[in-house]
Amino acid sequence: MKGKLKVKGELRVYLQWPMVLSALVVAMNLIVGVLDAIAGLVMFVFTAVYLGIALWLYFYRKRRLLAGLVEFSSEYSWVQKHLLSEMNLPYALVDEKGRILWKNQKFQEAIEDIKGPKKNLTVLFPDITKEILSSGQRGCIHVTYEDRKFRVDLCPVGLEQEAEDPEEFLPDETEEKMVAVYLFDETLILQYEQEINDQKMVSGLLYLDNYDEALESVEEVRRSLLTALIDRKISKYIASMAGVVKKIEKDKYFFAIKQKYVDTLRQNRFSILEEVKTVNIGNEMAVTLSIGLGMNGDTYMQNYEFSRTAIDMALGRGGDQAVIKDGVNIQYYGGKSQQTEKATRVKARVKAHALRELMENKDRILIMGHKLGDIDSLGAAVGIYRIAMAMNKKANIVYNDITSSVRPMIERFTGSSDYPEDMFIRTKQALELADPTTILVVVDVNRPSITDAPELLQAVKTIVVLDHHRQSSEIISNAVLSYVEPYASSTCEMVAEVLQYIADGIRIRPAEADAMYAGIVIDTNNFTNQTGVRTFEAAAYLRRNGADVTRVRKMFRDEMADYKARALTISNAEIFNDYFAISVCPSEGIESPTIVGAQAANELLDIIGMKASFVLTPFNGVIYVSARSIDEVNVQVVMEKLGGGGHRTIAGAQLKDMTIEEAEEKIKEVIRKMLEKGDIS
Repeated sequence: MKGKLKVKGELRVYLQWPMVLSALVVAMNLIVGVLDAIAGLVMFVFTAVYLGIALWLYFYRKRRLLAGLVEFSSEYSWVQKHLLSEMNLPYALVDEKGRILWKNQKFQEAIEDIKGPKKNLTVLFPDITKEILSSGQRGCIHVTYEDRKFRVDLCPVGLEQEAEDPEEFLPDETEEKMVAVYLFDETLILQYEQEINDQKMVSGLLYLDNYDEALESVEEVRRSLLTALIDRKISKYIASMAGVVKKIEKDKYFFAIKQKYVDTLRQNRFSILEEVKTVNIGNEMAVTLSIGLGMNGDTYMQNYEFSRTAIDMALGRGGDQAVIKDGVNIQYYGGKSQQTEKATRVKARVKAHALRELMENKDRILIMGHKLGDIDSLGAAVGIYRIAMAMNKKANIVYNDITSSVRPMIERFTGSSDYPEDMFIRTKQALELADPTTILVVVDVNRPSITDAPELLQAVKTIVVLDHHRQSSEIISNAVLSYVEPYASSTCEMVAEVLQYIADGIRIRPAEADAMYAGIVIDTNNFTNQTGVRTFEAAAYLRRNGADVTRVRKMFRDEMADYKARALTISNAEIFNDYFAISVCPSEGIESPTIVGAQAANELLDIIGMKASFVLTPFNGVIYVSARSIDEVNVQVVMEKLGGGGHRTIAGAQLKDMTIEEAEEKIKEVIRKMLEKGDIS
């Protein structure tokens, strides 16, 4: 500046106005003098006085004016600093490295341990990093300091002056930047929000899974006592949380509790699930129940709808568990015990009649299983195909990838003159056939993402689901008829029952009986897993219709390479935590390594002391996990932690973007955590 104050901008124009007006007055004086000399002489006197005053103001008083402006700006700056210092909002300036350069009194009070200029914002609030401060972007970060919660607003501060010519100004990249920091104490607000949430009402439904069966297992004179004891257990449990419970049917209850007690339920993992099993007055069968909770809906009615969805999922997954539907999030608890097979076939008959009505109103039936379909999926599809043929309906089975495990069976149909060439079609052909007169029957799967052709679920409006796997949070939501029975050994068993009720006089052919019988044999591991009375009844029905045990066994003998791979998998198995077998199945030179991996997982259970087995099979860039158990561990819950699912004793998952070692460690970590929480024992 060289000791001079430079005046620019609006102030410079304002100070030049007296000189501009002086030039204007002189011009007016000349014009008046030309018109009238006397008038011009008189005006000249006034013009001279005006010029004198203007020059005096411009050259002499200008410095005084500028001095006054400087004094005013100094006072104004002091006022600003004073206001910032005493402002009720905590405020500070930091550099891009987080060093606190200046802070006001409220900031000092909020962060009491700041002493000296060396305190760093990134040390006080680890969530605020140097990268965030140096990014030059406005931001809002929620942090915790001791027992208080803050919202920290970050605002970059620009110190450079605006140049008269923008092109002449080049920012100095080496110049340190400053960031203004505003602290907003959210402790009380969040506390009040939590209190409001805690007071919200949560809707719940509680169903007894095996009420009728449990009553039948006790003497008639003691049945009322069993019912009273169960009612007392449930009422006492809900009353301990200041809730209300209402019995709406003989085996169904509605209850309402405050949301703050949901955390208690989570912590004790719904202890009522185990407590009710202790009710024993001579009943041979322990009572189990299912719970569905709905919370955080927009209205109480929506909470109730959430609870209905949750209880349906709990029952669909086998019962003896609790499901919480929190908006779009779903959590599962329990599910350790095996669901008891129901002796009655009433449900099968009702579902069969409903399926018949739907099929009668459609012209074409498309049947679809899951990706890399197994023999259970194929056998169930063939059973539905026979129903369609008996009703004189056009039918096609959607099958894209034929594995070595099902090829021998499929060749019996494709190589026979008794079946049309388009019995098996691919997704593209199925999409061309789909129209409003088409019904899609999905078998052996209830998750849309792993169906053989997910596109068909959108192309066809009428969808029927038949499956024996437990339901997960991912379901086929637009199904008009859903028949999911987790207690069933296989989907072929379910379809065999449907065949007996859907119409009179349906005769299935030997090849079809073989396919369905093979599905039961494979899924039950030769009738040793998940079998019940109805499983053997379905097998007997298929035997009466021409299923040949020897023919099925010969058809599913192994290739030598598959047998060696399975033996290698078993010999390389690692025993984790004394009770869990983990191994890797090789995939080189094997047509269907995932099938071999599943077979190895079954055989690992024959080792004494093994509660569950997990076999990892790398194939086409994906690691397929086959999980098996006998009765002590629910492997479906384990696989759900890895994004998979399945049945209580048979489940699987697909892991992507990781190595075999990482996948093994992930499985071990899931087992460790579930053992700690008591989800598995």
